[in-house]
Amino acid sequence: MNDRQLTDEEGRLSALERYQILDTAREASFDKITGLVRDILDVPICAVSLVDQERQWFKSIQGLDSAETPRNVAFCAHTILKRTPMVVPDAVLDPRFASNPLVTGDPGIRSDAGMPLRTPDGYNLGPPCQR
Repeated sequence: MNDRQLTDEEGRLSALERYQILDTAREASFDKITGLVRDILDVPICAVSLVDQERQWFKSIQGLDSAETPRNVAFCAHTILKRTPMVVPDAVLDPRFASNPLVTGDPGIRSDAGMPLRTPDGYNLGPPCQR
């Protein structure tokens, strides 16, 4: 596998569409995972999100009452650009996020960790994130 898929946004969006998961109902199995991770890591927010053209959509989220956020402010939009986990120890000190409204306003994100969810053909669809 090469990293061509990391810059192939059209291919990534096509891969996301093939899964037909966007805007589907919540599922107990996903909620069980995000709840467990939230409890084990003792974090206020845990999500499984998918990034489409305009937004970050949450298949499951614990600790935040939101179904989606705009892609232009989504931490996960950065996570899908790499093959490795993205860890932001202090969002206030990170130039990518210091002025982000999710940091400066509600919900006041201070840290983030996410691992890309990758398809078998190498496209990153989104990550599970802990904040």
